[in-house]
Amino acid sequence: MLTQLRQDHANMARLLHVLQLKHKTLSDGERPNFRLIREVVDYILDYMNGFTVPLERICSEQLASKVPQAEALSERLTQDYQHLHEQLMRLSQDIDMILMDGVMPMDKFADDLKRYLESHRAYLRAEREELFPLIREHFDEAALAKLASELPDHAEAELARLQEAYPELYTEFRDAPSPLAS
Repeated sequence: MLTQLRQDHANMARLLHVLQLKHKTLSDGERPNFRLIREVVDYILDYMNGFTVPLERICSEQLASKVPQAEALSERLTQDYQHLHEQLMRLSQDIDMILMDGVMPMDKFADDLKRYLESHRAYLRAEREELFPLIREHFDEAALAKLASELPDHAEAELARLQEAYPELYTEFRDAPSPLAS
């Protein structure tokens, strides 16, 4: 279970790296592929709704029964997630505006994208450094198996869906370095 969570973090870090490259293109004064950015944003939104929300809910419930002080962490992660989701939805709306040739200041979009990337990396770091150790410490094999059974089985299915639905994104994802989510 923890191996799957670490793999999911590595995959998300690779997606964030793809967005970072598009941000660099924008910062260099060039026009990035906004359709590809759209694909990344859509994919992350789907992932967050399909996996992150259930993970947070299940872990919060399980940890609250074992470690009462974990409630503050769960609340903070939930608030951070909501903030991330709001940032991503704003980026999504801005991308729609750009793709429809609407007026969108590119410096504002670049700043918003940079803030989102920083926030998402901080969120992954908090999960990795705070949530995962609690899971490792307080969940035995049976609890981990139960947690795994309650989460959507998505890692391989999501990558297959990514490859089929977003071939250009999948190519960039596949070619991106596999950084630790930092």
